[in-house]
Amino acid sequence: MQIVLCRDAEEAAELVAARILCRLREKPELVLGLATGSTPLGVYRRLREACQRGEVSFARVHTFNLDEYLDLPADHPQSYRTFMRQHLFEGIDIPPDQVYFPPSEGNDLRARCAAFERRIAELGGIDVQLLGMGRNGHIGFNEPTSSLASRTRVKTLTDKTLRDNARFYGPDETQPVLAVTMGIGTIMEAREILLQAYGSAKAEAVREAVEGPVSSYFPASALQLHPRVGAYLDPDAASLLGMRDYYGRARALQQQLEADGRL
Repeated sequence: MQIVLCRDAEEAAELVAARILCRLREKPELVLGLATGSTPLGVYRRLREACQRGEVSFARVHTFNLDEYLDLPADHPQSYRTFMRQHLFEGIDIPPDQVYFPPSEGNDLRARCAAFERRIAELGGIDVQLLGMGRNGHIGFNEPTSSLASRTRVKTLTDKTLRDNARFYGPDETQPVLAVTMGIGTIMEAREILLQAYGSAKAEAVREAVEGPVSSYFPASALQLHPRVGAYLDPDAASLLGMRDYYGRARALQQQLEADGRL
């Protein structure tokens, strides 16, 4: 795992967006795995702006979102489909039939989750997976004790996740307690993973994910086993890392090798 210590969330978003845009220029038919929540908003804004300036096109891109709440209609203001339309898809030139979400309404969910997995495989797999992380270590909605080999499926949300997300729902709204999510095994098959974490509330989660043991009790720790993960952190999120100075020095040396054309 490459730890990228950033000045702030804006610098981190700039670096992550630049990495995605670089990969898109290399491969116009890029397959992107996408996340929701406040963490990737800076990245999505930069992707929209790059497309609107004519620097890149998403016309051949396919996207797969990590998760969606069970039985929440697509036009519900808290659905992840609404979120993605508002913050990314309406501002880029991606055809709607190249956008995929895990099945979250209707019946035959198990079979349709398997079909979602097959579609990823048919397109050659996910090239770049964007991730955030919950305070309990969940990635997607893979809550603690999720199998590290899990696939796309229905998952029950923990009380901690429900409390963290309760602020998005009004007093008269029913908050979903189930979601459909890509599995950890699905996420780990992406060729490259870009993890973002910002703020002191994520500091303990970052420490466990980066320096703790690999454990299903802390799902993000599975990322230690992936060969190509970049973790982009602001100072508050990185504040509890025991090897902070080492990560900064290692990145500087790596950048020097790249500048010298040796990597």
